[in-house]
Amino acid sequence: MLLAVLVVIMLLSLGAYAFTELMILEHQSAVLYGRDAQARAFADSGLEQVMALLGTRAELQSGENFYHDPQLFQSHLIVDGPVPRARGGFSIVAPVENDPTARMVRFGLIDESGKINVNAILKLELSEDELNYMLMALPGMTPEIADAILDYIDEDITPRPYSAIEDEYNKNGPLASLDELLNVPGIRENPWLLIGEDWNRNGLMDPGEDANGDGILDVGWSAYLTIHSRESNRRLDGTERLYVNDNLLSDLWDQLAELYGEDEATFVVAYRLNGPLTEEGEDGQNPGGVGSGERGGSDGGRSGDQESEEALQRLAQDVARGIASGGTGEQANRVTRGGMDLTAGGQHQINSLYDLVGAQVEATIEGEPQTLDSPWSADPGAMAAYLPLLLEDLSVSREPFIEGRININQARYETLLAIPGMTPELAAAIYNSKLIGSNGEPLTDVIGTHATTGWLVMEGHVDLPTMRQLDRFITTRGDVYRVQAVGHYFEGGPTVRLEAVIDAAQYPPRLVALRDLSHLGRGYSPSQLVPAQAVTR
Repeated sequence: MLLAVLVVIMLLSLGAYAFTELMILEHQSAVLYGRDAQARAFADSGLEQVMALLGTRAELQSGENFYHDPQLFQSHLIVDGPVPRARGGFSIVAPVENDPTARMVRFGLIDESGKINVNAILKLELSEDELNYMLMALPGMTPEIADAILDYIDEDITPRPYSAIEDEYNKNGPLASLDELLNVPGIRENPWLLIGEDWNRNGLMDPGEDANGDGILDVGWSAYLTIHSRESNRRLDGTERLYVNDNLLSDLWDQLAELYGEDEATFVVAYRLNGPLTEEGEDGQNPGGVGSGERGGSDGGRSGDQESEEALQRLAQDVARGIASGGTGEQANRVTRGGMDLTAGGQHQINSLYDLVGAQVEATIEGEPQTLDSPWSADPGAMAAYLPLLLEDLSVSREPFIEGRININQARYETLLAIPGMTPELAAAIYNSKLIGSNGEPLTDVIGTHATTGWLVMEGHVDLPTMRQLDRFITTRGDVYRVQAVGHYFEGGPTVRLEAVIDAAQYPPRLVALRDLSHLGRGYSPSQLVPAQAVTR
């Protein structure tokens, strides 16, 4: 019996030990599952904070920005603890587009306007050669694939010059996802053209990703193309911009006078009445150039839609003249503002707000011909002061959104080359303009001065005539952002990566795409995400 008791005690002890070990493993599993769920909640919190910030952009403090701001987006603490392993939060991470080594990260958002909008390029009114040229700027692109992409999305069934036939799988409509390009002949057989070598989608050159051994990370065409970019044609606070091509010149003058003053109102309305002083001269006016609607390198022909639009504009002008004259014909009292007769209506369109910078116009004021100088000087120092307000307050379009313009501050070199009228020298100058220091610190002064496209003129990279031609293709502020939110702990533990596209062109911002990248690996080590002081405190 003593032996039997010993055996029973031994079996009970082994059972208790096995049960204890199982419970320890279950506890550890539950803890790890909880930490993983918590990391996912961190990433979700990151997306929510970005959407909240985008909804209150007008309230950003001086020095805060969405391009690279570690204080806003690096290791944002959510759960504190006595040791780094217990602390957790999120980081908003993006690649540095002009880092040739693909080794740097920044903490900010990716503006989708830094890419070519495939769905919008057909709306730019470019010639067939110009459309093909825009896509040919992408590394590894061929004329056949470029035309195949255009054939895939255009509405007609006529093959383009370098495309043999209209493929039976063509959508003949806008893309709903960039992955649809995998159906295009040429990409269908070589999907790596779209995907590239960045297997874990972190924008960094990781071990094993340099498949061709050239020392350069091939990010694939997905880093150059988008379907989401657009800008709101409103101020940051959501109010409407003043439409400078309004045909009712009396209202235009009144609103400009209230916004800026009578001198500014008189100059803009005089421009609308009589156009610039010279068509081509030292003042940089060139109404027949790209900035006025005719594109350099195009055939200059007008489509039926253009002719219809011009006819509607003429009709609107006639109606406006009737309203301005009281609807009683030539015998009615003429409407004047600033001493100018506005009865004739607007005869000239302002194609770019840069048309107003440094220009001169002739005006008849109180019956006397006068030459008016622009209140917006072409002096770089003056431009730095007034240009942000001018571009924020005024617009040459009534459309609620502007699609397809490229953010030059976040575009890669090849994307810059795709801009009509862009030269390799100018593209290189833009690409080499750093917004991040060598130690990863944000260059807030440069970010501030590059807040508008005017920095190209102010820093002497282009003259005003060239700026007027480029203006309709470029911007420095899109309203749709790609966000990679990383939920992580400050030392070890699980990591969750969520990639989202957020459209802030309307209020409130809305989530238009969401993808979980966690299955591709953590992407970033804790040392890349967490500053040293956050670990050692």
